[in-house]
Amino acid sequence: MTESVLLSVAVETPRYSSVGGLLDYASEQTLPPGTLVRVPLGRRDMPGIVWQRSADAAPATAELRPLAAVLSSLPPLADEWRELIDFAAAYYQRGVGELALAVLPPDLRKIDDTPLARRVARLQQRPAAADTAALATPSERPELNAEQAAALAAIGAADKPVLLHGVTGSGKTEVYLRAAEAALQQGRQALVLVPEINLTPQLEARFAERFPRHLMVSLHSGLTPAQRLRHWLLAHLGRADLVLGTRLAVFASMPRLGLVVVDEEHDPSFKQQEGARYSARDLAVWRAHRLGVTVLLGSATPSLETWQRALEGGYLRLALERRIGGGVMPTVKLVDMTRLPRDGAQERVLAPPLLAAISERIARGEQSLLLLNRRGYAPVLHCGACGWKSGCPHCSAWRVFHKADRTLRCHHCGLTERVPRACPDCGNLDLAPLGRGTEKLQEQLAALLPGARVARLDADSTRGEGALQQQLGAVHAGEVDVLVGTQMLAKGHDFRRVTLVAAVNPDTALFSSDFRAPERLFALLMQAAGRAGRDAAQAERSEMWVQTWHPRHPLYAALKAHDYEAYATAQLGERRAAGLPPFASLALLRAEARTVEVARAFLHDASSLAAAHAGVTVYPPVPPPVAKVADVERMQMLVESPSRRVLQRMLAAWLPGLHELRARHKGLLRWAVDVDPLAI
Repeated sequence: MTESVLLSVAVETPRYSSVGGLLDYASEQTLPPGTLVRVPLGRRDMPGIVWQRSADAAPATAELRPLAAVLSSLPPLADEWRELIDFAAAYYQRGVGELALAVLPPDLRKIDDTPLARRVARLQQRPAAADTAALATPSERPELNAEQAAALAAIGAADKPVLLHGVTGSGKTEVYLRAAEAALQQGRQALVLVPEINLTPQLEARFAERFPRHLMVSLHSGLTPAQRLRHWLLAHLGRADLVLGTRLAVFASMPRLGLVVVDEEHDPSFKQQEGARYSARDLAVWRAHRLGVTVLLGSATPSLETWQRALEGGYLRLALERRIGGGVMPTVKLVDMTRLPRDGAQERVLAPPLLAAISERIARGEQSLLLLNRRGYAPVLHCGACGWKSGCPHCSAWRVFHKADRTLRCHHCGLTERVPRACPDCGNLDLAPLGRGTEKLQEQLAALLPGARVARLDADSTRGEGALQQQLGAVHAGEVDVLVGTQMLAKGHDFRRVTLVAAVNPDTALFSSDFRAPERLFALLMQAAGRAGRDAAQAERSEMWVQTWHPRHPLYAALKAHDYEAYATAQLGERRAAGLPPFASLALLRAEARTVEVARAFLHDASSLAAAHAGVTVYPPVPPPVAKVADVERMQMLVESPSRRVLQRMLAAWLPGLHELRARHKGLLRWAVDVDPLAI
């Protein structure tokens, strides 16, 4: 009789379990690490991944439960993939099993071996990439300018992560394409990460056009479960040469990975905000370094962490300072709103000079883009008689007024109700909107510019399937004169007819309590400015207007000069003096409970547990800006250390105690540690 062996299996155990998501099971055979299995856990069979190396397998004891099933038809997940999971789980303080199973396609976690075998067999019938590599000649491509050619040569010789710092419209995508071409010619795979789903189709189109004979797949949350499984399998089996996706794609299983590209590396969307709060950008850098392959970080406004790494020599910085095709950056004009007279009792929608400039564009058949990073008609509805405001009963936030469907919506918990006919408190029929969102700005512009074709692009106007592509198509076809929208407009779009961009109300972030808010604002405005002047024939008259009540703020001075380096230098000086990232490492302990008292008490006890750790500062618990969401009270506590290594050691020692502490606070609903938090 064959002796059973012990296998360590990664499974989804409860969050912050003391076993770390690895449980021991008995097996009649020594399975390779990375093999997908099903195991009994409690009264259910659960998916799992063999984690222990075969050479380490030991005889199993009689107390161990046997495996329920083995998915032998799928090649095991590679060592490098499991090393990535191990690193991410340790760094972001999560269970190995929790993270490993969460990043696999949902359908893979519940499929049986027989149907999986049929799927794998069908996909294996596709010709392997190595068989077609010699035939895969790129389609016609543009000539590189001197800066692009120099950058590409440096990338080929680089032995460290590469920061491609290029102004908007400088041809970074062409460099990505050429770097991918080099990887494909070597029979390797390329992984390209973008911050948001709406940027995936246009980049997909560029790669598909350039490499028509190479199989390309996408990985993002917009896919159906069946599509996601199919695309993941093609990458895992090595049949897909190119994988494009959002942050989750950093965990794609790719046996021939030879290049990683992170486009718009500064974008906060690369940081996961629920569950395992990982940074896809940082994991991409780690994964590429571990494999010894090139990682290319592209941005016109790099994150200050990335910029500092480049200044220290950890990253190779390559600059693209000129726009391709003769385009130039738009002239930046600041409008001092404090000097404008009020229009009766109302503040002006747009400054008269800006309105005149937009009218000139319309007369010339050019387009204007107006940025207002607030959707809906108005942030709040109020009663002038008694002061009632449209607060959310379940959140410490206002419900936003959406005029198109006459609703009040909470953008935090999703509560949606019809606008009341009268004030709920006093019965007054005269309810008025306060403030302005994109919906209202669109309405106001239509009234100010009779006959102009004014369109809106935000999360509300693009909910329907295909709506985003349809609206973008109308803009590219010249069917829109003025486009109003949120930050969706500022990223990655190549609007050839846009010669004017205006930021309507950007000042709020200048005085935010979050130290990263000004950095994000500067990046947003620089990216928005980059939508204008991309056509050389119109570049000289392209402009970026900013309506501001603080025109002498240093941020706007740097924006006016298109001087990212000056702004980054000033910000890094402030960060160094204050002991903030990238000169310190942070973690947030978040607690959620039905009452503030329970959440605060848990954090207070957690602070006491941390007192014994030297080299770490633990700050008192405070509520986040939105303290209650969906009737759940939230509190947070900041942990800081000048040393990343010291902070990691402290967190690893701290978490077992927090796990035990959780059981003593019966009203506590959830707690989580966020390493390298983006917002404080």
